Amino acid sequence: MSKLQTELSLKPRSRGFHLITEEIERGLASLATVDAGLLQVFIKHTSASLTINEDADPTVREDFESHFNEMVPENAPYYRHTFEGPDDMPAHLKASILGSSVTVPVTQGRMNMGTWQGIYLCEHRDQPSSRQLVLTLIKAE
Repeated sequence: MSKLQTELSLKPRSRGFHLITEEIERGLASLATVDAGLLQVFIKHTSASLTINEDADPTVREDFESHFNEMVPENAPYYRHTFEGPDDMPAHLKASILGSSVTVPVTQGRMNMGTWQGIYLCEHRDQPSSRQLVLTLIKAE
């Protein structure tokens, strides 16, 4: 088994759910050399997250944002961590619910996902900032 690890810096994005599948593929050129393996993508932040879901219809991403804002509201009276603004504690909660990593099988040089699947960066803060990903490619021998 061989492995490769690299970091990828994503440009700042507005709050919401953003497809980043193609950026990950471009950021990991050695993916094309893998017949079989696993790609683990980890985000090095506590107020953004990653998930895999529908990548064809942009209203899915809008509905995700609307649902999570309803499920995890800002300014809840029981929040104590409020120093960084009303979007900060909800951002941490959303990131914990969705998670900090995704793992995707790699087959014949490509991520082996379903036809309508894509990897989302879930940006939970109002102020855009760049995000760092750690890409770990494990190649089966």
